[in-house]
Amino acid sequence: MKYIKTCAIVIPCRNEEKYIAKCLESIINNDYPKDKLEVFVCDGMSNDQTQSIVDEFTKKYSFIKLLLNKNKTTPHALNLGITNTLADVIIILGAHAEIYPDYVSQSIDKMSISQDMGCVGGILYNTPENKKSAIVSKAMSSGFGVGNAHFRTGNKEGYVDTVAFGAYKKEVFESIGLFDINLARNQDDEFNYRLLKNGFKIYLSKDIKAKYYVRSSFKNLFKQYFQYGYWKVYVNKKHAAITTVRQLVPLFFVLMLISGGIGSVLSLFILKAFISILSFYFILSFISAFKQSKNIVEISLIMYTFLLLHTSYGLGYLQGIIHFFILRKNSNENYISLSR
Repeated sequence: MKYIKTCAIVIPCRNEEKYIAKCLESIINNDYPKDKLEVFVCDGMSNDQTQSIVDEFTKKYSFIKLLLNKNKTTPHALNLGITNTLADVIIILGAHAEIYPDYVSQSIDKMSISQDMGCVGGILYNTPENKKSAIVSKAMSSGFGVGNAHFRTGNKEGYVDTVAFGAYKKEVFESIGLFDINLARNQDDEFNYRLLKNGFKIYLSKDIKAKYYVRSSFKNLFKQYFQYGYWKVYVNKKHAAITTVRQLVPLFFVLMLISGGIGSVLSLFILKAFISILSFYFILSFISAFKQSKNIVEISLIMYTFLLLHTSYGLGYLQGIIHFFILRKNSNENYISLSR
């Protein structure tokens, strides 16, 4: 292919001293011409060694730049990088990620699939760092764990409703605007929803690959998915629409647990129905976990992680309904603790 397009990679980060060097090295090792590439690390005022590490890279590589994100949140970081570039294509990347050597060239190549292509993305290969994160990786690679999030499961190539670490045409931002600064989470999902509503397409390619270092703490995983569920409600309220059907499944699961638990005390019929539904859930959970591991201890932990993913997202969604629809809160300023 001819490398005629310029590309910018925007990396929001804060206190990522453990990962940022690996992320930048993977970009340096990419096969895309560096005279067509620029990298913006948008740091949210880190109080560890992140800025010092990035500074060392900026001294060696002129295409890497450090921008200070005084607002500290992810959407502010993304918008800061986007507004500082004139590149034809802008790739959003996480500091926890490492891209494969042909990530940029494959992304730009896939842009030519259709005239109305607005974004392309690839497959995330979960990379564990210890036994606990290995369990989380396996759970998050399962369709039972994350639904039809194909960029995690790798089960599909083609048009999708969202991707992680997407490459966007500059004209997309010129057409639909920037990321919503009120969203502590789900800002990429909300942006991709607007993208699709405005006639652009999103394509998932198995040729575009990146590694992602997953959460190594069940507590942090719970918090992460609680926030995903919570902020999804804000997105629904903003657009007056259910953006994806899969987002409702964890909510219904949590409501079933609550209503079934209460109803079982009052009715033998409800108790039997409740046990039947739970049994079906755990059978599916076991089968899905067994596909990921044949070790009985790992299977149990993967099943626990499934339950954690589903209940945390569902509880977050339920709390989002209470906050944004019943109490009529409007933004992350009303519930800032969730973003910490």
